This record gives sequence, C-alpha cells and structure tokens, in this order.
Amino acid sequence: MQLFRIFIPLLLGLALFSCSPKEPNIIFLLADDLRYDGMGAAGNKVIQTPEIDLLASQGAYFRNTYVTTSICCSSRASILTGQYMARHRIEDFTTSLSEEALSKTYPLLLQANGYRTGFIGKYGVGKPKDQPADRFDFWECTNMHQPKYENYDSLGNMTHYTDIVNQSIQSFLDSSDERPFCLSVSFKSPHSEDGDPRQFIPKDEFLSLYYGVEVPKAPTATEEAWRRLPGFFRTDQSIARKRWKLRFETDSLFQQSVKNYFRLINGIDQVLGNIRATLEDKGLADNTIIIFTSDNGFYLGEHGLAGKWFGHNESIRVPLIIFDPRDENVSGLQPDLTALNLDIAPTILGLAEIPTPPNMQGRDLLKALRQDHHPPRTSFYYEHVLNGSPTIPKTYGLVTDSLKYLQYPEHNYEELFDLKNDPLETTNLADAPAYANQLSLIRAEFAKQQSLVK
Repeated sequence: MQLFRIFIPLLLGLALFSCSPKEPNIIFLLADDLRYDGMGAAGNKVIQTPEIDLLASQGAYFRNTYVTTSICCSSRASILTGQYMARHRIEDFTTSLSEEALSKTYPLLLQANGYRTGFIGKYGVGKPKDQPADRFDFWECTNMHQPKYENYDSLGNMTHYTDIVNQSIQSFLDSSDERPFCLSVSFKSPHSEDGDPRQFIPKDEFLSLYYGVEVPKAPTATEEAWRRLPGFFRTDQSIARKRWKLRFETDSLFQQSVKNYFRLINGIDQVLGNIRATLEDKGLADNTIIIFTSDNGFYLGEHGLAGKWFGHNESIRVPLIIFDPRDENVSGLQPDLTALNLDIAPTILGLAEIPTPPNMQGRDLLKALRQDHHPPRTSFYYEHVLNGSPTIPKTYGLVTDSLKYLQYPEHNYEELFDLKNDPLETTNLADAPAYANQLSLIRAEFAKQQSLVK
C-alpha cells in the first residue's frame, strides 16, 4: 500500500510531463515585392486571395507594418538578424553575412535550441557562393541572385518557379522528424522578371483571372505627380523611371502589368492553401505557426515610379500576418501598433520561448500585444544607400504616426509630409513656415535615431 501511494503520484507526474505542449513548428513565408494592399484582406477589391485573407482573419494582421530598407538584400538581412542595415551592414548584393552574424540569425538560434531548420527559394543575402546551405538541415535555394520563373528540364518541359517552391515545401514536410521545425520559404513572386519584356510571368492557369476587369489607377499615378518630385528624380538615368516605362507608361501596359502582378500573388495564395492542407493531413496544423510578410513594397505607377527603394508608403509598407493556432486571444486581431521587418526575428524566437539576443534591435510583436506596459513604437528610422544618384538617390528618413521626414544627402534636399492630412504624400512641407517647428523637432529626432541604429 505504501508503494502504491508513492508510485501513483510518480505515474501521474510522468503522464502530465508527456502531455505537456511541445515546441511549436514555425513556417515563415516571405513574398518578394508584395506591397501592403496586395491582398483582399487589405481592402483590395480586385485581387482574389482567399487563402491569405483566411489566414489574416484567423491570425493577428498587423496593418501598419514597414521595412526599414526597401530592397531585398538589406531587408532580408534585417529579417534574419533583427537589425537595421546600419548595424548588419548588408547594403548591396555582394556582401554576405559573416559567420558570427549568421550564428545569431533566427534560424540558427532555433537550430541551436533543438529545431530542425529549412530554407527554400530565394535566399537573397550576399553572393550565391556564400549561401549557408551546410548550416541548415534542409536547403532548396536557387544558386542565383534571382531565380527565373520559367525553368526547363532536358526534355523542354517548363516548371514555374512557384511550383518548384511548392514541391520543395512538400518535400520538407514529408521528411520532417520528431524535432520541432522552422521552415523559411522565400518566393520570387510577385517580383518582376528583370530583363524580360513581359516583366511579370504568372502561371498559365491564372491568366484568365481578371479578364474583363479594369484595375483602377492610384490618384498619384499621374504625370503631374511625377513632375512634383525633386529634379534629381526626374532624369532618364533613374531606374525607377526606366522601369515605369516598361510597365506602366500606357493604360494598356498598366492593366497588363498590374494584372500579372496580381496573378503572381495568386500563385503564393495557392501554395499557402497547399501548405495548410498538408499540415492538416499530417496532424501538424494545431501546432504550426504561420507567418506571412514581404521583403518590401512596390510602386504600381504611383508618383510616376516603378520598383521600390524610396520612402513613400507604396515602397516601404508591407503585409504581416501571424497565425498561431494555439492562441485564440490573437485570432482576428488587427493591431494598430507599428511593426517592422526587424521585428520578425525576435517574434519568431519569442514564439519558441528563446530569449532575444541583445544585438537584435527589433521587438517581439506578440509580447508587445500582451504587455500593456510595453512602450509603443512611435517612430522608426529609414535608410537606403544602394547605387546613389542618378540611378537611385540615397535616402534616409524618420517616420512617425503623423509625419514623414526624408533626407537626400547627395542633394542637400529634405521632404516633410503631413501623413494625417496628406496620406498620399503629395505636398512637401519642408519649406512651409507653418511647419517650421515640426521640421526642427523631427530633424532632431532623426539625428538621434540615426546615431542609435549603428
């Protein structure tokens, strides 16, 4: 009887221990050049993205999410490291993360804590020869800076790159073991096919979508808006203007480009649906977190521009959805707080209950939601230095809830936009006497934050 009294609590304790929740699986999905309103959940009345919209309705949809550098190489480094470009120093397409920096990225920190890690698609940081394939448990990435949409085998059969990514995802999920996993997936879509006159090359099955539909132009997609830009923008050497001519110069070209851009997003939406179906089939859905975002925004002709790089909202604002099936408290939330690309790494680590390293400058977004005393972010610093004038003028800035300050150091030129009264950023108030005090204050805050981000 005495032994019975001893062993029953022990057995109960072991049962409770064996039933304790295991670490969550994490799937991080990164679109390429997907602007904030490139999905139905953001209010886009034309695009059809049922799977992304469903994820947004079931998870936390952070409507005010921005990148701190609007170009893939730098933004992806910020996502991996949780740092501003000024700290991680990935300013171009040829600089790779050092071994020390790589060891402090979210995938390798998860791996060090027992996670199986995978990376699929476009890595996008540094030289392809430096890709850290051997540091991951599963690696299916292109060996080019930018993959091609159309990929042919020896028999001439073509496979769209979105389907290649989908096949790799399924392979990873089929090969998963007992460890929790973190799979990072980086799509090419909806990035353009640079050098190809078609620019945007969706899968054939989506070509009938949006037939007969007219996509409305933004109020700032006009020649007048182009002429309002400072003179150093308005040059034939501007990459943003050259690409505008390729994609948006005529009404018919605009319709074709935007619809194909949308159709590429439809490919991502399809893959997301496939992922969720596979997770259900394998009994993984209830313990797998899905995070969806983009590396930067994208102009669809606004301000007479194409591409990204600059400080307008079309360029720096992106979608962000965090779906955690274990947490009903965040289901359906649309937080007002400002989120950044450098928040991704600490948020992923927080979901795995791994401490955020002190070198990371982002914050755990879900922790910020749950803690009332966590001070909200009221502003953020912006930087872009690739190329420089005349092709892509260097840009620095500071964005607050109500104002946006942009500085072009090569030209000693400033912009100040009142985001409350001028959300489309059409009127530069830097020389307006009525805004002299705000300009002085935001200059001081800009200088302060610039000194702190390094």
